[in-house]
Amino acid sequence: MENAIMNTPIIAYFRTSSAANVGGDSDQRQRDAVQRYAAAAGLDVVAEFYDAAVSGADPIDERPGFSDLLAHAKEHGIGMILVETANRFARSLMVQELGLQVLKREGIQLVAADSPTTFTAEDDPMVVAIRQMLGVMAQLEKAMTVAKLKGARDRASEKAGKRVEGRRGYDETNRALVQEAKRLARKSPKTGKARSLREIAVALKELGFTTGAGNPFSASQVQRLISYDIR
Repeated sequence: MENAIMNTPIIAYFRTSSAANVGGDSDQRQRDAVQRYAAAAGLDVVAEFYDAAVSGADPIDERPGFSDLLAHAKEHGIGMILVETANRFARSLMVQELGLQVLKREGIQLVAADSPTTFTAEDDPMVVAIRQMLGVMAQLEKAMTVAKLKGARDRASEKAGKRVEGRRGYDETNRALVQEAKRLARKSPKTGKARSLREIAVALKELGFTTGAGNPFSASQVQRLISYDIR
């Protein structure tokens, strides 16, 4: 980066959207890319935050790792976040643009190692347009992947003569978890208020319910848990 000051302290952010990728090489690949860029640009990665099995469509304030990152950045006066690619930050155009506005208000700069100017040239209409087009493409890519997986299951089902589904949901594998999530999501009979998705995730962890990697559930995962029909 042209304006980088040698040894500027920054924070690295990593994210994997699928539980299947947790414990794989995704986070290490992201870390390697961020470290290479930081070393070349004279930046010092002083902290890392990781959201495992968190969708890129989740708002940044509903991601446990990113929320902790923001708190750390404000506490220590760190003004830059480095990600491997733009879609590690968001795979939804709306989440991307709203998230950027939040960071701008906090005085925090976001940099993608593979395209350093993607998030930085706010006053250049062409750069903003390209960034938004990239956000749309990431969103489209995600939708196409979902459609391809559904198509593959449909073909497998037709060949097998019965419905073939992907990985079974928690409504089949852990009904106790789903029941507890639904209980926690109910409004308090005294106050009429309901817990937020993040508060439910924290409460579930306190009860011993976590992801396979031992992490709290993300807001989007909690939303899916309480949407299951287990009658």
